[in-house]
Amino acid sequence: MLDVLGQIELNESVKLHTIKSNKFKTDLIGVYIRRPLLKEEATKNSLLSMLINKGTEKYPSFLELNKKLEELYGSILVSDVSKKGEQHIIQIKMQLPSRKYVDSQDILKEGINILNDVLNNQITQDGGFKRESFLQEKENLREKIEGRINDKMKLALERCVEEMCVDENYSIYEYGSIEELERIDEKELYQYFKNVIASSPIDIFIVGDVEEKESQELFTQLLKFERGEIISIPNEVINKSITKVKEAQDNYNINQGKVTLGYRTNIPYKSELYESSILFSNILGGGPNSKLFKNVRERESLCYYIFSKVDKFKSIMLVSSGIEFQNFEKAKKLIQQEVESLKEGRFSQEDIDIAKKSIVNSIKSLTDTPNMLMDFLYSQILGNSFDTIENIISKIEAVTKDSIIEAGKKFELDTIYFLNKEKEGQ
Repeated sequence: MLDVLGQIELNESVKLHTIKSNKFKTDLIGVYIRRPLLKEEATKNSLLSMLINKGTEKYPSFLELNKKLEELYGSILVSDVSKKGEQHIIQIKMQLPSRKYVDSQDILKEGINILNDVLNNQITQDGGFKRESFLQEKENLREKIEGRINDKMKLALERCVEEMCVDENYSIYEYGSIEELERIDEKELYQYFKNVIASSPIDIFIVGDVEEKESQELFTQLLKFERGEIISIPNEVINKSITKVKEAQDNYNINQGKVTLGYRTNIPYKSELYESSILFSNILGGGPNSKLFKNVRERESLCYYIFSKVDKFKSIMLVSSGIEFQNFEKAKKLIQQEVESLKEGRFSQEDIDIAKKSIVNSIKSLTDTPNMLMDFLYSQILGNSFDTIENIISKIEAVTKDSIIEAGKKFELDTIYFLNKEKEGQ
């Protein structure tokens, strides 16, 4: 059973969402802190996400905090950042065993107390974060940013976005930059953290076998926030005129080339054509039955992998493929031909049915874990959309061939990016 219960406002722009389910053996609490995706903030947000679960006043070290979590039957506390369009989300999540399976009836209460400590009672030193922890996490973040080059497929996607959206905030890497990291000290970061907690829209979720009234009482009593003036976060820029397709490339010591094509869909997620744009991308490159897979990978034997995906919040589609270096020109030409072929309606009802089945199965799988369910519900809040999973499936099922063609005709190629091998002599 899954029951998305009501929400209450714990404080100004601090909302609690309770989702009752007896499907899971754990209770999951998630705190989502929303910020604009800005160059001057992204690195700070990333560093905060790595630092805030390393110690509190009550548990002043990572070891002491984790010892307490172990005492709570192996509970888990994690934090990270995510990029949703041009919004940057600091996420803190705590997983606790359901009270049905442990002796302690106070485990949920103790977990919320720890979250309150993490958010409001950080361990400090001389007016800033504890220097030893700060320096360690700063170094860890440096390694993470520098290490992005190790996953070449992901790097190619990110670099295509950076070139495509060079003058837009969407181009900012979700973990920030080394340049900004160098400027941050522990005192400035702590003051920034206090401002983030005071000024950001915050959404808190609990997914588990919990009652609405009980969860509201516990969070109201135990989780406190000192609020100030709440920031306003602007909507993403969706439509952009394209006068010329951009081409860019980087050269690395690699054995396989990566080509990525970036398209502007020009279809916001609130549009009636949004679901049709998802079907368009799925038929194009959504799996082994897609046009790109069958025609470019299998028939032409041009690539090792190929797929397409749509970013809901930024309204762009990326087509990604791994190829032999000498096949770049042919691959980019064939990919564009497949996109144009779909725009002209050269696909069957069977293609539509297979794509619908794939998408519906993916949507249904969102309820398989508390984490996926929570992230889905939060994305609904970000999009100011409160469709149920059943309603979303109904919209997918209602998509027609004509609406897919109509959506596809709005897609415009913006950028072609190639991750190439190093030139001789480099």
